[in-house]
Amino acid sequence: MTSPLFNFDKQQAICTECDFIIGVDEAGRGPLAGPVVACACFIPPAAAADFTDVNDSKKLTEKKREELFKRLQTSDAAFGVGFASAAEIDHLNILQATFLAMRRAIKKFEHIPNSVLLVDGPYPISGLEAKQQPIIDGDAKSLAIAAASIVAKVTRDRYMSVLDKLYPGYDFAGHKGYGTAKHMDALRRLGPCPEHRRSFAPVRKLLAPSILP
Repeated sequence: MTSPLFNFDKQQAICTECDFIIGVDEAGRGPLAGPVVACACFIPPAAAADFTDVNDSKKLTEKKREELFKRLQTSDAAFGVGFASAAEIDHLNILQATFLAMRRAIKKFEHIPNSVLLVDGPYPISGLEAKQQPIIDGDAKSLAIAAASIVAKVTRDRYMSVLDKLYPGYDFAGHKGYGTAKHMDALRRLGPCPEHRRSFAPVRKLLAPSILP
């Protein structure tokens, strides 16, 4: 059985005249805390049939994401992961920090000849000379991008669970840094921690004027 998502990747390989398709996606652009995490993923054609159930990470349950993540780890798929911290997000802005995380993720593949990066979203990755193709809603179209979305999401969720232990009281393991009512209540009671994005308006409003950048 062939995945429609893999058929899309094969078509992209033909259109770009490239031998290797590498999908790139991120997780964590919207949260108020924690890093943005990117993944670059290559799935060999021979392994594609093992991942017909791969889909956009947002459409999968947490249990299914974890299952697929473990299968990807033990398969012939290759992937690299890159982080951009909350401090880097504040310094660069979220879009440029996302590109930074993506550049870090694709370092694993920078020496692969005749390859193309399929990047989820409308923009190519800035500061990069590699051949790339932005794909809007790519995580619902491309197997490589969908797999990258799963790895990025699971990696970030696990990281937020670690932060939950380092900064108790915010429930990072529960909401993963998103601006839920519980998170906002904790922010008002405890104030921002070092993992909060101070350039994001809900956090910025809680900072004393004297310490604003």
